[in-house]
Parts: sequence; C-alpha cells; structure tokens
Amino acid sequence: QVQLVESGGGLVQAGGSLRLSCAASGSIFSINVMGWHRQAPGKQRELVARIISGGPTNYADSVKGRFTISRDNAKNTVYLEMNSLKPEDTGVYYCYIVRTGNVYWGQGTQVTVSS
Repeated sequence: QVQLVESGGGLVQAGGSLRLSCAASGSIFSINVMGWHRQAPGKQRELVARIISGGPTNYADSVKGRFTISRDNAKNTVYLEMNSLKPEDTGVYYCYIVRTGNVYWGQGTQVTVSS
C-alpha cells in the first residue's frame, strides 16, 4: 500500500505564499509521476502541476510563473511552492502519485486565499 501525507495548507492573503509538502511511504518503488490537483468549491478537480521521473514538469496555465513543483527523491516527497496567490487559487489541494500504472491520492489540504 501507499500512504501520502500532505501538509502546508492554510489561510493566506492575496499576494502571499504557501508551500505544500507531500510525503509518500509504503510501497513506493517505481514512482513515475508526483503532482498536485486541486478542487475549488463547485468545480471539478483539476491538475495544478506534476513532475515526471527524470525531471520534466507540467503546470496548469493559471499557475505558470507563480507555482513551482519540486521533488526530493531521497525523501519521497513532492513540494509545491505557491507564490503571488490569488483568491481563485482557493481549494482543496490533493497530492497524487502514479506508480506502476496506479494512481494514489492524499487526503487533501485546504488552501484559502483571502482578497
């Protein structure tokens, strides 16, 4: 089994910053992708950013230039540095990994950006 534990969410004013962390444990060999989705109230879950084994990254257009995803393979941890936050970034942020064709999700962490 795989366990994902997220941390770092909270309440921040517009223009502020937050850093999310997600630590993976358990059967975590051969992780191909680590990343983050988010779900705003009344909206579908959407990809925010992902980092593929070997380094390539992808970002949603709405966060490009403001968010940075990184990965510490030694710690099996993925990070999401979020800067210049906007109220529309508000939502529950879910960490996920893809391993041997299976997707595993964290429990989610709330990010609230006040205007």
